[in-house]
Amino acid sequence: MLRLLEITDRINDSIGRWIAWAGLAMVLVTFLVVVLRYLFDLGWIAMQESATYLHGALFMLGAAYTLRHQGHVRVDVLYRRFTPRTQAWVDLCGTLLLLFPLCGFILYISWDYVSDSWALWEGSREAGGLPLVWLLKGLIPVMALLLLIQGVATVLRCLLFLQGKLDPLYDEQAHPGEEI
Repeated sequence: MLRLLEITDRINDSIGRWIAWAGLAMVLVTFLVVVLRYLFDLGWIAMQESATYLHGALFMLGAAYTLRHQGHVRVDVLYRRFTPRTQAWVDLCGTLLLLFPLCGFILYISWDYVSDSWALWEGSREAGGLPLVWLLKGLIPVMALLLLIQGVATVLRCLLFLQGKLDPLYDEQAHPGEEI
């Protein structure tokens, strides 16, 4: 189980570090769009759409990485006061009762939406836009699968901790100490 935990964490860590560059690219593209529009009165729909595509990719491919590093919103006022054992139970139950059903729902509900887009090789509705809408929509089930994979890692981590085979529940790298 420890090996599976390491593999799932490594997958989402690698994807997270890689997709973080999309954040920088998105800022640079947005800056360029603004400079070109307001200083040179130039603009391209494809360039504007690329910022949206980068944002979507960053969000969808970074969600599992954020889950791995305990970055999603929760009621920290209560959670941080819990014992590590209680935190493990909260994470275990939350993953089994909330995350897994949500990911299953996303996979189910997005299947036709994404497959129709891929069948048409859907492109932008705007003239001069990017012809990659099908690819962006394809990230929806990928996001759900990555979250499921990280959810399995969370369940394994909690079970190992509750059995006394893993200590601490989250390492410092995955769970930075200070609250914002």
